[in-house]
Amino acid sequence: MAPDQTETQMQRGRQRMASGHWIRTIIAGGIVLFPAVPGQSALATPKKIDRKALVARHAVVQSRIDRHAPAMIGNGQLGFTADITGLQTFPQQYSELAPLLTMAQWSWHSFPNPKGHVERDGLRIVPVRGRGEQPYAWMRSWADGDANPAYTWLRANPHRISLGRIALTLNGMAPDFAQVTDTRQSLDLWRGQLTSSFRLNGQPVTVTTAVHPTADLIAVEIRSPLVASGGLGASVRYPGVDPAINPDPSGWRPRASETMRVVARDARSVQVERTLDATRYRSRVVSDGRVTPGDGAALRIAGGGNGDRLRFTVRFDANAPRGADPDVPKTIAAAAAHWQHFWTDGAAVDFTGSTDPRARELERRVVLSQYLSAINGAGSLPPQEEGLFSNSWYGKFHLEMHPWHAAWQAMWGRPALLERSMPWYVAHLPKARAEAARHKVRGAWWPKMVGPEGRNSPSLVSPFLMWQQPHPILLGEMLWRARRDPALLARYGEVVEATADLLASWPLDAGGRLDLGPPLIPAQENYDPLTTRNPTFEVEYFRWGLQTAQAWRERQGQPRKPEWDRALARIAPPAIEAGLYLPTESATGFWRTAASAACKGTASAPECKNRDHPSFLMAYGFIPGARIDAATMRRTFDAMEATWDRRQTWGWDFPMIAMTAARLGERDKAVDWLFAPLKNNQWGPTGMTPRVHLDEHANDLVPTVGGAGGVAMAQNPDGPGYRRAAETYFPSNGALLLAVGMMAGGWDGSRGHAPGFPERGWTVRAEGLTPAL
Repeated sequence: MAPDQTETQMQRGRQRMASGHWIRTIIAGGIVLFPAVPGQSALATPKKIDRKALVARHAVVQSRIDRHAPAMIGNGQLGFTADITGLQTFPQQYSELAPLLTMAQWSWHSFPNPKGHVERDGLRIVPVRGRGEQPYAWMRSWADGDANPAYTWLRANPHRISLGRIALTLNGMAPDFAQVTDTRQSLDLWRGQLTSSFRLNGQPVTVTTAVHPTADLIAVEIRSPLVASGGLGASVRYPGVDPAINPDPSGWRPRASETMRVVARDARSVQVERTLDATRYRSRVVSDGRVTPGDGAALRIAGGGNGDRLRFTVRFDANAPRGADPDVPKTIAAAAAHWQHFWTDGAAVDFTGSTDPRARELERRVVLSQYLSAINGAGSLPPQEEGLFSNSWYGKFHLEMHPWHAAWQAMWGRPALLERSMPWYVAHLPKARAEAARHKVRGAWWPKMVGPEGRNSPSLVSPFLMWQQPHPILLGEMLWRARRDPALLARYGEVVEATADLLASWPLDAGGRLDLGPPLIPAQENYDPLTTRNPTFEVEYFRWGLQTAQAWRERQGQPRKPEWDRALARIAPPAIEAGLYLPTESATGFWRTAASAACKGTASAPECKNRDHPSFLMAYGFIPGARIDAATMRRTFDAMEATWDRRQTWGWDFPMIAMTAARLGERDKAVDWLFAPLKNNQWGPTGMTPRVHLDEHANDLVPTVGGAGGVAMAQNPDGPGYRRAAETYFPSNGALLLAVGMMAGGWDGSRGHAPGFPERGWTVRAEGLTPAL
């Protein structure tokens, strides 16, 4: 439904409720309307959700190491990944894709650039119909990086780095994992506290770990007779930067340009300045014991007369920290207060009473996804796909993923979390305008793969993706729907305006209509950029963005922009062939080929495009495409189910498909797709999903890093024919929350309670959800 129709719909709802045709369910944060059932009370007030019980029953408890699933704590700005000891003592016991990092939103580094590579050195001229030659950061193949080193440097820099590794020591040395027994670790989601208990050399040890909610500070308490005897302590090592960057940027072989100096010191604290080429940051360790410099870039922490207890904090800052650091008890209390407010202030969904055996697991995924997304997808920058857990794509964020990471935050009553990253668009508006001008169009052109500096990274795909362009409008609209605060219109109005100018001016004039592309690669990324035209999702999303931008103007008392209305009227329609929507207008014969023996279900041949994201479905799920015919989309959905190579889907595809199924009224299919039994929809004990790719060369055993830094073999967690590329993929978590929020809380024009869930087998209680678009 278009934004300017929302108030009309609400008025109709109020009229129907007044006539007794609707039941009103009062929930925290709003009112849900659903049709009355004969004989039922006109006012039904469900029992309030017990938030603490909901969260507590999904606490993460591990009694042994899962090498693919270390625990995470954090605050959105700092992420700390911990092993079974609650610290980062035994990284070799975990997958090399789970490298036990300490990462911050501000922790970025670039290698020296002696040849002075600049952005223009990574641009390639591409002819564009009607606009002449235009520069794109396009690599035709990865071999281009060998021929032009600028591509490699620009792609790899800047990159995220890890700030430190905090570990236990025994008699000043790293303990032997063989001496660790009786492990048990509990992540208390309600309090944001990690408690790890085990025996070391037969002696009991308990480690409590928490991250302060507003400072980049980790608090640790260790209790053990080994502390009292002086043997058990801790170390903080400050890594350099490994040129490989992905997935672990930590370098442990010092380079000349990597230094550490002590800038302040007393018996119980040391502050250091770490220099990594041009990157500098500060770290301060404060303890109730003794803190002393260690060998190399490291600090040692030892007990100091407090019996069996050792407490310390480790703080990281981009600049010199000001004031005293909060101590361990204060940090633990602040973390508890922060997380209790998080769980009680926003929305909640509870499936208690459901008879579908999948309900408890879905509830677990929903709770853990909120926790993980608050740590990894709610910082001052748009999130990278692996958040603060590890690096992929050099730690850069992909703007086309921003809604999948974070749009749920506005829907689930936590718009302040989403607003943390929105100022990035405001700050980078001048660069986005310059990029649009370079392409001879108006408005703001938002990059795809980008670091904090706002420069698009050279790639085979990135420069031609355009579905991220309407995203700032979508995120702004979701904030508006959550708050209805006129200040939002002023705060992000210029970004919305400039974005809409791009949406109206970038499509190419094709006589009686406007075409999207070429050059263009749609959200389904397996298309030739030089021949692709008018993807179904993108043509509808561009129109939705323009219509919504007009609504923003009207809310501010401004007239509609005629050029936007002209574009709305002329953007090419979604292409239909044989009664089915095509992924792109240029992909004629798509469904016939997809159904062929060579492609159906196993799209391995070059002509088979029925793989990757089935993004055409997003035109009637992720958004309510105004020109989409539901019957045609239903047939298209069925064709996708019958032919798609599901092995080559990604984590956010399953919730995305569920959203389309829900909007089509296919409630059972919506839930089924949330539970699709596929490699990229495996939900581990901590709530993370992996990123897995087909690899015909992969066997049962895969190489991994051995305990002494050599190569060992480990069981392939995904079986032969698959290669695990990452242990986590956070768009899966945010997309799940967006889908479940839609299915439980409804969408504009939906009817009934929890309209995306089956009426049988599911008991759905929801509080505080804002309906989806």
